[in-house]
Amino acid sequence: MTEDIGAFVPGPRVRIEGRSGGPLAGLTFAAKDLFDVAGVPTGGGNHDWPTGRPLPTRHAWAVQTLLDAGATLIGKTITDEVSLGILGENAFDGTPVNVRAPGRVPGGSSSGSAAAVAAGLCDTALGTDTGGSVRVPASFCGLYGIRPTHGRLDVTGMLPQAPTSDTTGWFARDAATFARVSSVLLQEQIPNTLPTRLVIAVDAFGFADAPVAAALQPMVARLASLIGTSREEVMAPQGLSVWARAQRTLQPVEAYNTFKNWLDERNPRFAFSVARALVMGSMTPESERGWANLMRQEARGRMAWLLPPGTILCLPTTPFPAPLKGQRLSMLDPLRDRITCLCAQGGLAGHPQVNLPGATVDGLPVGLSIIGPRGSDATLIAVARALEEQA
Repeated sequence: MTEDIGAFVPGPRVRIEGRSGGPLAGLTFAAKDLFDVAGVPTGGGNHDWPTGRPLPTRHAWAVQTLLDAGATLIGKTITDEVSLGILGENAFDGTPVNVRAPGRVPGGSSSGSAAAVAAGLCDTALGTDTGGSVRVPASFCGLYGIRPTHGRLDVTGMLPQAPTSDTTGWFARDAATFARVSSVLLQEQIPNTLPTRLVIAVDAFGFADAPVAAALQPMVARLASLIGTSREEVMAPQGLSVWARAQRTLQPVEAYNTFKNWLDERNPRFAFSVARALVMGSMTPESERGWANLMRQEARGRMAWLLPPGTILCLPTTPFPAPLKGQRLSMLDPLRDRITCLCAQGGLAGHPQVNLPGATVDGLPVGLSIIGPRGSDATLIAVARALEEQA
């Protein structure tokens, strides 16, 4: 596969060999340009972000952990500006090619990482997920991808956006590699035991486009057969759009607070959609923030009730396949809103979520997600591995 797909940040490509003899020896990885690599600027997807900042003197925890395990870093990948995007289009650096869906977006904000793995340029890649930035590209590019339990991984050296939702995630093309990498980053062996109960989120399947819901049914049937016991439940009794509104309220407020000093000092250049999100975050009234925090508590309570130990929940990762590139903002905004309706529970409740590839609509990948109790990350990886072995 040619490397001319626009997945890596412009300029000289960094390469750092992994430690010999580690459990990931022989694997290559890329890192989203939110992760520090010693001696290399952290660009954050915005050309004004590195200005005036010293070069990192040490690797981000996730980068160092993969290197110590033997994986070799082969480059840093493009991200949506300061990770405020969900489709993977960057006004400065362009849109990485989605080889699984030519002419369509790869999903964001971990766009370059997903595109590089899908194209076979590396075995795995680091991304971040605040509101869907690993889950969505994994669905659009036909990859395994994980948003871990919030707070599970050390995020030292990772550029933050909204700290109460930010997580480090990663991608792989096959479940065996996914499990190897996950065991290292989770610092836990992947178990052989599986959950015993499956919850099917009927509201989420009803919200997805009908062809997507239909395409995922064979995967749901295989998953139910693997787990043994299944039932249908409404995931968000208040409404998926209500949970999405809460996430769309809290995330821009936190993002603005993260970047406000930089905005004040540098007056940086942004794409309109990114600037708009930060302006909205700066103007959100206290009453709206208070309501959103209460809804977060309700979402956390609901997810905890649905997911006692030994239970997982499944839903479509995205409501549709990857949209076409280069659409008008007026066309993209409704798409972003619909994606958030299926991704908001991650940022609100902080449960681990894994995208499972394997379905297509008109040849375009769509993913099935599984969510588990907080801390059940390794169990979700075990399910992914078992489902692939069963196929």
